[in-house]
Amino acid sequence: MTVKVKICGLTTEASLEVALACGADMVGIVFFPPSPRNVTPSLAGALAARARGRAKIVALMVDPGDAAVERAVAAAAPDLIQLHGAETPQRVAEIRRRWGPVIKAVAVATRDDVKGALAYGEAADIILFDARAPADSGRPGGNGAAFDWRTLSGSGAAPFVLSGGLTPDNVAEAIRVTGAAMVDVSSGVERRPGEKDHDLIRRFIHAAKSV
Repeated sequence: MTVKVKICGLTTEASLEVALACGADMVGIVFFPPSPRNVTPSLAGALAARARGRAKIVALMVDPGDAAVERAVAAAAPDLIQLHGAETPQRVAEIRRRWGPVIKAVAVATRDDVKGALAYGEAADIILFDARAPADSGRPGGNGAAFDWRTLSGSGAAPFVLSGGLTPDNVAEAIRVTGAAMVDVSSGVERRPGEKDHDLIRRFIHAAKSV
């Protein structure tokens, strides 16, 4: 089975088109103001309109209140909502019940963090494993940091997405080590925070799907 790829933090229609043309399975739109990849509702709507029917649309939020979820859903009508904060299993389950399928990101530094993901097994549709952010980063993801992929051995979380520090140069090895069926990248295909590099997008998707 070919590995699926999610390109997250897209901020321009040109970058989105490159990702779609290269076979991205999911595209992520960020609704989190502290992120350099945050977009306005109008831009989110334009990006989602271009992607609809060509790839799954994912709206990324961090500890959102109901009003924030409503705004993101109204703007992008996403296929999935990605929760990248400290949401409890109960909150994840509530958002899933009210607004549809959920990807829950889990920050990983140790094997215990991986085991903790099991708490979301019935609340989320997909678990995403990301590297734990540095304490001073101000953002829970998109920091370009990796974690020890071996911690995912026997995680029991299925299906799961691998994220955190992935690049065109290491994604194939990451897939081999973890057996991930899907990978997610944001900063690893950027020339600077929030600005995607089209060649890196092409190389990343090719490398992941060639495993």
